[in-house]
Amino acid sequence: MRLGLHELSSNLCLSPLAGYTNLPMRLTLRELGGLGWVTTDLVNARSLIEKNPVALKLCATAPGDQPMAIQLFGSVPEEMRDAAVICESLGAQGVDINMGCPVKKVVKIGGGSAMMTELEKTAALVRGMIAAVKIPVTAKMRLGWDDDNLTAPDLARVLEEVGIAAIFVHGRTRAQGFSGRVNLPGIRAVVQAVKTIPVIGNGDVTTPEAAKHMLDETGCAGVSIGRGAFYDPWIFRRTEALLRTGVLQPEPDFEERIRVLRRHFERYVEFYGEERGAVFFRRVAPWYAKRFGPAKPFKRRILTIKSRADFEAALAEYFAWRAQFCDANGVLLEKYAPAPMVASFMAEEGDIGHPAIPVPKGPVDTW
Repeated sequence: MRLGLHELSSNLCLSPLAGYTNLPMRLTLRELGGLGWVTTDLVNARSLIEKNPVALKLCATAPGDQPMAIQLFGSVPEEMRDAAVICESLGAQGVDINMGCPVKKVVKIGGGSAMMTELEKTAALVRGMIAAVKIPVTAKMRLGWDDDNLTAPDLARVLEEVGIAAIFVHGRTRAQGFSGRVNLPGIRAVVQAVKTIPVIGNGDVTTPEAAKHMLDETGCAGVSIGRGAFYDPWIFRRTEALLRTGVLQPEPDFEERIRVLRRHFERYVEFYGEERGAVFFRRVAPWYAKRFGPAKPFKRRILTIKSRADFEAALAEYFAWRAQFCDANGVLLEKYAPAPMVASFMAEEGDIGHPAIPVPKGPVDTW
C-alpha cells in the first residue's frame, strides 16, 4: 500500500489511542513486526505551536519509529497549518488530522467529529495544511455525526479533491461513541466514494481474522488497529502472516509474553524516567496479564510498582505463585489456559477470550 510518497511494508496501521500509543509502545510493536504505519496520540495544534512540553513529548520519535505520522486536532486553519509545518520539522513522515474524536472538549472547539459537519470549512483548512508541507496529510474520521448525518463519503470525496493522501475511517458515528458494532457497509461506502486514495478501515479489529474480515467485506486498502494491539501486541505480525499465507500463527507462549512485557517496561523507564515510567506502566501491564492464565495477584501487585526493582519483584512473586497451575515443565495446565482469542465480528465484547478495554460510558455529550 502506498501512502503519499511512502510505500509501506504492510497495509496494517496503528491507530492513535490517547495515553497509550506513545513512543515506547510504538517501538515495541514495530520490533514484533508486521506494522506498516503508526500515528501518535492526538496533539493539540495550539499547544504544539506554543512548544508545550507535553505536546512535544507526544511528538517524540526515534530510529525504528518510521514511518510515523503526528495526529493534530484543532479548528483554526492558521494554527493547523503552522502545527503541520512543525510536525514536518520534527521528522514526521505524515500529518494526520483528527476528524473523529467524539470527546466534548475536542468537539466544542470545532475539532474532532465536529469537522464532519462543515465540509467546505474543513476542506479549506485541509487545503492550507497540504500547501504548507511536503509530507502527506491524512484524515481520521468516523462515519458521521449520527445515523441521520452519515457524511463520511461526501467528506472523503471533498478531501480527495483538495489533495488528502489517505482516509482512515472508524466504522461508527460520533453519537455511537464506542457502543454497538462497527458498520462495515458504512466503511465500504467511503471506499467507493473515492477514486485513487487508500481508505483504511478501523474498529473492532482485535484478531487477525477480524482484520481479514474487514478487508474482505469493505474493500478497504488497509486496516488500522488500536485497542486490538493491547489485546495482542503480536496482532500485526500474525495478521500480516495470515494475509500473506492464509495460515493463522499460534498465539505467543508465556515466555515470549514476559520477554516483550519486560522490553515494553524498560522503554517506559527510558522514556519517562524510572519512577514515572514505572507508575505509567501500571495501566499497561494488566493487558499482558489477560493472556497469562491465572494472574489476579500479579494484577494487584503490578499496580504498586515505583521502580525497576518493584517490577522485577512483582514478576518473581507471580512466577512463584503461578507454579501451582503448571506441570513439571512449567507449562500451564490445560484447564487453566486462557481461551483462544475470538474474532471480534463473531463475539460479543466481554465474551471469554475477548476482554474489553474500558472506554467512556454514558451519553457522548457527557464525555
